[in-house]
Amino acid sequence: MIRTWARGGVRAGAAHARRAFVFVLPGLWVLGVVAWELCRPTSGQLLQLLAAAPAIACAGTGRRQCVLLGGVCALLALVPFGTVEPGTGLGTRMMTCGAILAVIGASYLTAGRRLRLVRELERTREIAVAAQRVVLRPLPRRIDGVLLAADHLSASEGAEVGGDLYEVVGTRHGVRAVIGDVRGHGLEAIGTVAAMLGSFREVVHDEPELGDVLRRLERSLQRHLRERAGEGQVPGGGGEPVGRLAEEFVTLLLLQVARDGSVTALNCGHPWPYRVACQAVAPVAPADPMPPLGLFPLPEELTAVRCGRLRPGEGLFLHTDGAADARDAAGEFFPLVQELRSSVEAAAAPCGPSPAGVVGEVRKALLRHAGGRLTDDVALLMLSNDRVRVPAQSAGTPPPSVRLPR
Repeated sequence: MIRTWARGGVRAGAAHARRAFVFVLPGLWVLGVVAWELCRPTSGQLLQLLAAAPAIACAGTGRRQCVLLGGVCALLALVPFGTVEPGTGLGTRMMTCGAILAVIGASYLTAGRRLRLVRELERTREIAVAAQRVVLRPLPRRIDGVLLAADHLSASEGAEVGGDLYEVVGTRHGVRAVIGDVRGHGLEAIGTVAAMLGSFREVVHDEPELGDVLRRLERSLQRHLRERAGEGQVPGGGGEPVGRLAEEFVTLLLLQVARDGSVTALNCGHPWPYRVACQAVAPVAPADPMPPLGLFPLPEELTAVRCGRLRPGEGLFLHTDGAADARDAAGEFFPLVQELRSSVEAAAAPCGPSPAGVVGEVRKALLRHAGGRLTDDVALLMLSNDRVRVPAQSAGTPPPSVRLPR
């Protein structure tokens, strides 16, 4: 903690020093020009460089006050100093004064326009962040006895949402989660992500079986693709999109954690999760996944696959392909399992690994491995059973603290 605080203090001090240097840079420029003129007089010819002071202030801080201050300093520097012969350099000083006034006016207008654009950009970013959080909203820390942590990294610079999706919802059927990867990445995949997440948040409360949830998601995907295709549909009226949209697909992993900790899942071409215990990480692969959603019709019978039971303190770590496929400068793949084990050890706690700690450590290791440059979106999600183990009561036997009336 001390090292982290020290590094943070050093970075803040360096940033403050840079801002202070940029603020005083026009004054330093004026002092440098005047000092050179005093040491080696040029009959005022070197003073023409004073016209750059307001422009330096505009480019450095962008504040109109700094532009005016730099211009005033430059004008004051034109006052004759030292031993000056009558008429020497007068024309040069007048032309320099005019140039400074012109640069002050242009820089002042530019600085004002720059401030308006900066405010507009900040407002646009706030709106974009709010809209993206509606699509891929932050998860609560806990849902119905299940601890949660998630993170998303977009391959598009400045975007918080890409082609990966995740959501966790508490229902009367249990805690249900989805993680998926839309074909493509970045901003072009956000429409499909929004359609899938909107459908999942709606149907997950209505359908008692995971298979029915998956069928509803398939219909939502087909409807979304038809809307994107517009008139481009199969001539026979089958309603299936054609062309490039016919190749769109989504890999999905549906999970359900029941009250007793039992886990069931349906997998459509997505990587299986990892079971995380106190000091162990093991892959969960109970069956071969089905094809990605959208490429082929779903089979007539959909039976959720049993993935065992999560004991208190145990969890499941879910991820998309972008995590395992990330490469460093040498072309080496990200060692996900190795880093996950290290993250579990770093986030160890008496009641089990912290989901937020594990996800945070994996994120940092991934960015460090890829050098901050991702070629695909990445989604990380961890669920941990935090329910307290309660002794089973025999049927018809009231709790010890309850007395039946005589």
